[in-house]
Amino acid sequence: MASKRLLPHAGCGCATHEPPARQAVAVDGDIKTRNVKRLRRIEGQVRGLQRMVEEDRYCADILMQVSSVQEALRAVSRELMRNHLKHCAASAIRKGDEEAEAMYDELVELMHKHAR
Repeated sequence: MASKRLLPHAGCGCATHEPPARQAVAVDGDIKTRNVKRLRRIEGQVRGLQRMVEEDRYCADILMQVSSVQEALRAVSRELMRNHLKHCAASAIRKGDEEAEAMYDELVELMHKHAR
């Protein structure tokens, strides 16, 4: 049996085991519902893009659809970032010291990656 490798605690109430075990401190139900609907729509858009490429559709039309998918993903990302800041980050920062420092590092890394 493989042992679980402990990961640094991000300070957001997440479990300290493998990443799939990590959970948000809290999730607004309305936001979750909206994000799931958006992601399903995006999934359909991506399938449409695949068909467009397979059918050798006009490149500019495909690029417009790619842009639409990217903006939809950015909208989901903004909602997730807001939830993370409102619940997970706020909770860790309130705990202070070590957990707050870990959260600051996590947030800086998220912003760096998100800004690319």
